[in-house]
Amino acid sequence: MAGRRTESVMEAVRERIAARKLSAGERLPSIRTLATSLCVSPSTVVEAYERLVAEGIVRARAGSGFFVARSSAPRPLSVARSDAERAIDPFWVSRQSLDADAQVAKPGCGWLPADWMPTDALRRAMRRTARTADDAMLTDYGPSRGHAPLRHLLARQFAAEGLDVGPDAILLTGSGTQALDLICRLLLKPGDTVLVDDPCYFNFCALLSVHRVEVVGIPMTPAGPDAAVFAERAARLRPRLYVTNAAIHNPTGASLSPAMAHRVLAAAAAHDVAIIEDEIFADFEPEPSPRLALLDGLERVLRIGSFSKTLSASVRCGYIAARPEWIETLADLQIATQFGAASPLSAGMIHEVLADGGYHRHMEGVRSRLAKARRDTARRLDGLGFRPWTVPRGGFGLWCEMPGGVDATDLARRVAGQGIVLAPGDVFSPSGTARSMMRFNAAQMTSPSVWEAIEQSLMRTGLPVSPPPEVSASLR
Repeated sequence: MAGRRTESVMEAVRERIAARKLSAGERLPSIRTLATSLCVSPSTVVEAYERLVAEGIVRARAGSGFFVARSSAPRPLSVARSDAERAIDPFWVSRQSLDADAQVAKPGCGWLPADWMPTDALRRAMRRTARTADDAMLTDYGPSRGHAPLRHLLARQFAAEGLDVGPDAILLTGSGTQALDLICRLLLKPGDTVLVDDPCYFNFCALLSVHRVEVVGIPMTPAGPDAAVFAERAARLRPRLYVTNAAIHNPTGASLSPAMAHRVLAAAAAHDVAIIEDEIFADFEPEPSPRLALLDGLERVLRIGSFSKTLSASVRCGYIAARPEWIETLADLQIATQFGAASPLSAGMIHEVLADGGYHRHMEGVRSRLAKARRDTARRLDGLGFRPWTVPRGGFGLWCEMPGGVDATDLARRVAGQGIVLAPGDVFSPSGTARSMMRFNAAQMTSPSVWEAIEQSLMRTGLPVSPPPEVSASLR
C-alpha cells in the first residue's frame, strides 16, 4: 500500500512537469504542502522526491528543497501522444507493431511469429560463433565489405541462380533498410524522382521521404508493375531510381511475369533508370519467379536483401549485390555513416545457420505451414466479406478488398483500441488510393481475439456478417 502511495505522488509530480505546470529550475512544493494536498504522509512525499531525484527528474539542494531538473525529462507514457492522435501512416503501423507487447495480436505486421523461427538453430549458431571466433571478431569492426565467409556463401547461392557475381561485388550491411538507404545516398539528391510500386512496402516511402525526393507510384498488376505506365512515366519524369520487391510482392503478393520483367528493363535502359530489387521474400517462393537482377546481370539493377523474415530480425544483417564500382563507393559511404559493415558476430551467426543443411528444411516447413495458413485465413476472411486481390504463390501476406465499402483506416483505428494492429491499404499507397484495401499477415491471424475484433467492428458498420469458421488446429 505504501509503495502505491509513493508511486501516485511521483506520477502527480511527473504530470505537472509534463504539463509545464512546473518548469525547469522551479522549486517543488514543500514536503508538508504536497503531503497535505495529496492526503499522504510527509514520509511518503520524501520517498517520492528522493526516487524522482534518482530518475534525474528532480534535483535536491541542501537546505533549499527540491527543484525540477533543468534538463528536459522524458514525457511519461500516461501523457504521451496516443495512437488515436497519430495519423495512420507508415510510422503508425511500424511503431504499433514494434512497440506492442508480445501478447498483442499483430496481423498487420510484416514478420513471422517467434515460434515459426529457427530459434534452436540460432542458439546453436550463437554458441558455435562464440566458440570459434577469435579475439578480433569479438572486439574489432570487421572488414569494410563485411564477413568474408558469408559473402562467399551468398556469391555461391547467386551463381546457382545464374547470377555470376564474385564476393567482392557483395557488401554486407546492418540491415535491408540500411542497404536501401546507402544506395539512396549514392544515387539520389533532393528533388530527384523515384518510382515505386503502388502499392508498395510502406517503409520504402518512409525512407525515401528522408532523402527529400519526389515519389511517384506505378500501378501494380498481378503480373508485376504496369509496364506501359512505367515506360510513360520513365520517359516523362526522367526518374533516377525504381524500387521494387522481387519474388512475392509486398503487400499484394503478386509475382513478376517474364514479359513484364523484359518490358520494365527495356524502359529502364532506354531512360537510364537504376533499379533496386529487394529480395527479402525470395525464400518464401515455392519456385523462383523471374528476377530483374538475373535478366539484367547487375548492369543497372542492384539486388538487396536481409534475413529478418526467414531467420531473425534481431540478428541484424543485410546485403547489396551490385556493379563493383558501385560497391566500392557504397563501402565508403557505409564507413562514413556506420564505420563498418554488418556486425561480424551477426554475420557469423547468419553464415552458420545458412551453411547448415537445416536451413533448407526450416524453409520447406515454413512454406508448407504458410500455405495452410493462407488457405485458412482466406476462407475465414471470405466469410466476413473480404475479397483477395490475387492468390499469392507464397509468403504470409493477403491483400484484400474491404467488404461493403468499409474504410480500412477506420477499421484499423477501431481494432487498435482492442490491442490489435492492422495494416490499412493507404499506408502502402503513394497515391493514397487504397482505402478499400487491407494487408493481413496469415501467420499472425490465429488468435480468436483478432477475428472477434474484426467481426464486431464490421457489425458496428451495419454490415451483415456471418461468424468466420474456426481456425485449423494445426496452425495454432
